[in-house]
Amino acid sequence: MKKMKKIFNGYENWALVTGAASGMGRVYVSRLAMMGYNIVAVDINAEKLEETVAAVRAEVEASPDLPQPQREQFKVQPVVQDLSQQDAADNIYKVTEGLPVEVLVNNAGIMYCQGIAETSEKMLHRIMMVHTYTPLMLCRKYVGQMKERGCGYILNISSISAWMIWPGIGMYGITKRFVKDYSRELRIECRRTGVSVTNAYFGAVDTPLVPLKDKYRKLARALTVMITPEKAASRALRATFKRRRGVVPGFLNKIFIPICAIMPDCLLSFAYRKAKPYLMKV
Repeated sequence: MKKMKKIFNGYENWALVTGAASGMGRVYVSRLAMMGYNIVAVDINAEKLEETVAAVRAEVEASPDLPQPQREQFKVQPVVQDLSQQDAADNIYKVTEGLPVEVLVNNAGIMYCQGIAETSEKMLHRIMMVHTYTPLMLCRKYVGQMKERGCGYILNISSISAWMIWPGIGMYGITKRFVKDYSRELRIECRRTGVSVTNAYFGAVDTPLVPLKDKYRKLARALTVMITPEKAASRALRATFKRRRGVVPGFLNKIFIPICAIMPDCLLSFAYRKAKPYLMKV
């Protein structure tokens, strides 16, 4: 939190976070609010979103680090929106029209553990819309105003699966590779404009998005394969405000990427066959 105080924004600008109602999204909302950003919190779950909004308002109000006048300036705008809808980005942009959005966090995601052939057409469409189309459209809509003001930060959430084939979560990895590539393209286009694009390549994060049974979750924590949402979000935000191209939180994740990238198809196929009975149950 000490580093965040140095760039306290004074509640003049806004940060938009998708998937804001739980997990890492809720952490992003909290951290950005304490950094001095008003918040646009987007989520499909209206009830949980309301809880998040109430919690962040209470956190700002109770913060001993903020003078009372600054606490009173804080604003949060909840937006209930299904990001799998074609017009999701348009709807969000209409709500925020006129607001100086300086930070965009494309955090919303779907973890679906089945092979491509076993995934329904409806779910394929939903995953692709939430992970690729809507985040890309949000970037497209907000990057222009960021360039005009000469300052902006975009954080896109990719995955270590973007760097390698991960049996059983094929569609997840495919869409995250798209995020990786379009983020780099956008970063290049934004050079010397004051706008930066950062990719966070997470492994397993201890949120409801990862459908693990308790015993496997405990094992993953013990092996440090799974990290907390607080740690993941902090690393991602630190990289974002340092305008880094990307960040891979977790030592084991950094090791897994080059190892898995060179694994032969026969070994990956064997791993998928062994894992498939468990994947189908989650």
